[in-house]
Amino acid sequence: MKKFTLLLAGILISICQLHAQKSKDGWENLFNGKDLTGWKQLNGQAKYEVKDGAIVGTSVMDTPNSFLTTEKNYGDFILELDVKVDNKLNSGIQIRSLSTPDYQNGRVHGYQVEIDPSDRAYSAGLYDEARRGWLYPLDLNPEAKKAFKKEAWNKYRIEAIGSSIRTFLNGVPVAHVIDDMTPSGFICLQVHAIGSKDLEGTQVSWKNIRIKTTGLKPSPPANIAIVNLIPNSMTDAEKAQGFSLLFDGKSADQWRSYGGTEFPSKRWSTSDGVIVIAKSDGSETGNDIVTRKLYGPAFEFEFEFKLTEGANSGVKYFVDQKFNANGKSGVGCEYQVLDDERHPDAKLGKNGNRTIASFYDVIPADRPKNSVKKIGEWNQGRILVKTDGTVQHFLNGYKVVEYVRGSPQFKEFVAESKFKGFEGFGMSQQGYLLLQDHGDNVSFRSLKVREIK
Repeated sequence: MKKFTLLLAGILISICQLHAQKSKDGWENLFNGKDLTGWKQLNGQAKYEVKDGAIVGTSVMDTPNSFLTTEKNYGDFILELDVKVDNKLNSGIQIRSLSTPDYQNGRVHGYQVEIDPSDRAYSAGLYDEARRGWLYPLDLNPEAKKAFKKEAWNKYRIEAIGSSIRTFLNGVPVAHVIDDMTPSGFICLQVHAIGSKDLEGTQVSWKNIRIKTTGLKPSPPANIAIVNLIPNSMTDAEKAQGFSLLFDGKSADQWRSYGGTEFPSKRWSTSDGVIVIAKSDGSETGNDIVTRKLYGPAFEFEFEFKLTEGANSGVKYFVDQKFNANGKSGVGCEYQVLDDERHPDAKLGKNGNRTIASFYDVIPADRPKNSVKKIGEWNQGRILVKTDGTVQHFLNGYKVVEYVRGSPQFKEFVAESKFKGFEGFGMSQQGYLLLQDHGDNVSFRSLKVREIK
């Protein structure tokens, strides 16, 4: 009887402890502050231990990225935790992540919320570990780079609700991605692999780790860039920012041929949610398409494009039909769309100003390594024209070109380009958006625009 009473008492204590982990507002502690109960380690052999109420990860040489993962998977949730990291160490918080034998021998992969104390300052940006790379580098939200505090505890908040993933750092909205690739997975704490002996022993710590999975209420909308990876879709948050679709995946009625009134009857087509220009049959001259509406002086245009091998095309803005191109493509500022490896145009021009995402023949793109997707994969383009005349080109979230319309530098660049003979080039208050037919097979989708007042 005494043994039974003790057993019952133990069960009651365990139930009470479990209940104590869940607060009245639905929060549940994922870390008890004492040991690593509920967690397991995958991949690398970095050291994880509990010190002073925190989980401490210590880097180790000659081992891959290490992950301390929850034993349970989570789908929709709000996660909060505090993080402190050595200034020399990169780390991250994995969410909705997976490890399966059929994917790189069990390598952990999935969404990672960055912990980055370096001068790059991408903390709380969103990375796709071992899959697609950066989804939301902080070039898209440079103000948020100021949120991280070095050599101090930082509060992270991650809201993963449906296809929406939002991150916050010390109360500052940082990233917002719409994606449906992985709806559920485990959470884990990463200790990044190190490449030099002097980094061995660097540490990252986590504490106050709690999660909420019911009664989820997202934070109020934030006026930051949204990366929507679901083709041709529009969220309420994007609509609230003023975006509208220029192509819904079916109808191209917002586009017409350059110099005409209707959508071209040859070589341009819409199918399977994309606008496609077919390979040349010799009829590409004057076969560009433009929006029916003019845009400017300030706007933002988002688009995705997919190249075939050796393909050349372009996305133009401030296209003004007053310029006579002698029957060729419409004249305007151009975001270059090109297979740099195989098309000879990439080696022409000056200082690489005809390569992908450059301001064609005017300003070369300054691209980080691995910023261009492989041929056959979709790239994300973004053109932002601000009210002060600043223009920015983005490629897959990276800012690669910036200039100010009408500035002395702008005039100097144009004077040395093929557009020097067009007086007032790039200075129209309004213009059409244009997709170029350069004789090659290229696809476009997720065309969105907003006017900026």
